[in-house]
Amino acid sequence: MSPVLATPLLDTVDNPADLRMLAPTQLRQLADELRAEMISAVGTTGGHLGSGLGVVELTVALHYVFNTPEDRLIWDVGHQAYPHKIITGRRDRIRTLRQPGGLSGFTKRSESEYDPFGTAHSSTSISAALGFAIANKMTNRPGRGIAVIGDGAMSAGMAYEAMNNAQAAGNRLVVILNDNDMSIAPPVGGLSAYLARLVSSRPFLGMREIVRRLAQKLPRPLHEAARKTDEFARGMAMGGTLFEELGFYYVGPIDGHNIDQLIPILENVRDAAEGPCLIHVVTQKGKGYGPAEAAADKYHGVQKFDVGTGEQVKAKASAPAYQNVFGETLAKLADSDPRICAITAAMPGGTGVDKFATAHPDRTFDVGIAEQHAVTFAAGLAAEGMRPFCAIYSTFLQRAFDQVVHDVAIQNLPVRFAIDRAGLVGADGATHAGSFDITYLATLPNLVVMAAADEAELAHMTYTAACHDSGPIAFRYPRGNGTGVAMPEVLERLEIGKGRIVRHGSKVALLSLGTRLAEAMKAADQLEAKGLSTTVADLRFAKPLDEALIRQLMITHEVIITVEEGSIGGLGAHVLTLASDEGLTDAGLKIRTMRLPDVFQDHGAPDKQYDEAGLNAPHIVETVLKALRHNSAGVGEARA
Repeated sequence: MSPVLATPLLDTVDNPADLRMLAPTQLRQLADELRAEMISAVGTTGGHLGSGLGVVELTVALHYVFNTPEDRLIWDVGHQAYPHKIITGRRDRIRTLRQPGGLSGFTKRSESEYDPFGTAHSSTSISAALGFAIANKMTNRPGRGIAVIGDGAMSAGMAYEAMNNAQAAGNRLVVILNDNDMSIAPPVGGLSAYLARLVSSRPFLGMREIVRRLAQKLPRPLHEAARKTDEFARGMAMGGTLFEELGFYYVGPIDGHNIDQLIPILENVRDAAEGPCLIHVVTQKGKGYGPAEAAADKYHGVQKFDVGTGEQVKAKASAPAYQNVFGETLAKLADSDPRICAITAAMPGGTGVDKFATAHPDRTFDVGIAEQHAVTFAAGLAAEGMRPFCAIYSTFLQRAFDQVVHDVAIQNLPVRFAIDRAGLVGADGATHAGSFDITYLATLPNLVVMAAADEAELAHMTYTAACHDSGPIAFRYPRGNGTGVAMPEVLERLEIGKGRIVRHGSKVALLSLGTRLAEAMKAADQLEAKGLSTTVADLRFAKPLDEALIRQLMITHEVIITVEEGSIGGLGAHVLTLASDEGLTDAGLKIRTMRLPDVFQDHGAPDKQYDEAGLNAPHIVETVLKALRHNSAGVGEARA
């Protein structure tokens, strides 16, 4: 007779209330099942893997000890929240992660009450948790704010700005420092775990409060000596002096994979902490999955993969990735120009700066998740005669807009901005879309803004930026692979503010900026088939505009269509302003602007996203035909 297989514990847990019904001795098994479920799910969908594997035990412990969702649990960045999603009622949809219509790869307020705050950019969790904690305190509600923030995210100044204002929250604020890369404290072991349990316990806190009050009654020199002795002793034992200075009670470091250690310490903090508390846990990215543990990047972000072998399913690229074209081009330019240097904000691989770093490690600077610092640091380098390239994703450059304005543009310093992930980005969705950089950069005096139509143009623009010493210059390019055009043997220095005609016509002019050029060419073919002679221009520059070219096209064509991979207020707005200022619309000229819709688009495949945005060839054709239908002189031809 075959043995009866026990029901997996994970099958009995649909939400944290179910989790809290388990005995502490069952939590290890649950964590193992949760880890296996996550590996299986990400193997099916692709996504972020290593970071989530590192917080499985922590996820179980937090939901077991704290009363979520009343206690607001906020995962900084949110890409490590897959285990959290599984045990908060979303297991049945976990294999829709990052798929069209499926679960987001980050936390999202509209998705679950267990996601109290949307996080996809880093270092925001403590500020948000503090807001929840203070709001509940002011309204006499019991909920806490709990922020889980990684050591990388702690490199951003915003985290410390929040901590500097946290004392008013009292014990309603708990910060979990998830140290999964470089430990900032002595190695984890039995002694440190014992000390963490001790200092988080009610007797220790009570004794410490008694000593503190007694010390206050001592003469001032003795009082100060007692305070410093306490801080020094705790700092020597546990590395918490910095956080104590910011007003936090520090506990740790503790083993973030040891549930038997995590549970009592979290319970002590929940029941006995006298003020804001920071618990320092040490975890391992990729924990529990051999291929991830062995990989250099711990399988941070993966394609679909075979769970048994860890082998990822990757499509063969027919063209180089844009980021690699930038990195390799810049590295070659730097071979003969010692002034060129590269700066990235924790994204060397994503931006192609890793290619530059291999060749020029002494001129490569990864400043961590600190975009504001990156921009001003680049400004300082430029002011001293260097040629800095600040390589930052479009969505992350938003975080440093003030520095771009105040420290770069106003001072007219020649910082080069290499803007990766321009336009729509697919599975990462609205939080990572590069929708706004044309709009927010092209409004600034002194700034030159370029957009590459393909990988060859990107190489030319990288060279152009390297040569441009008269002020700041930016060039944008998308995520993914190029179009397969032949790469130039000799780089061309583009004339600033000058576009190019790539196809000549006489009735319709398509003014493209960026990689929609390929779709504009397809649209021109379809329009020609309808008898509509079509010019296609690659403007190259959103600022300064090629006014002479645009003016000539407006004078000689009946319909002008601008096409860009950016939000309202970008290229189209500048072209309309030019036409209005010069009265070019008075003679019946039809101008239409095509841009990203005024919404935050959900995640999906990039080609589908652009189809939803109405920026593919059929949409361009339809826009032309609609414009002609409003022109009585062109109705018959448009309908022919």
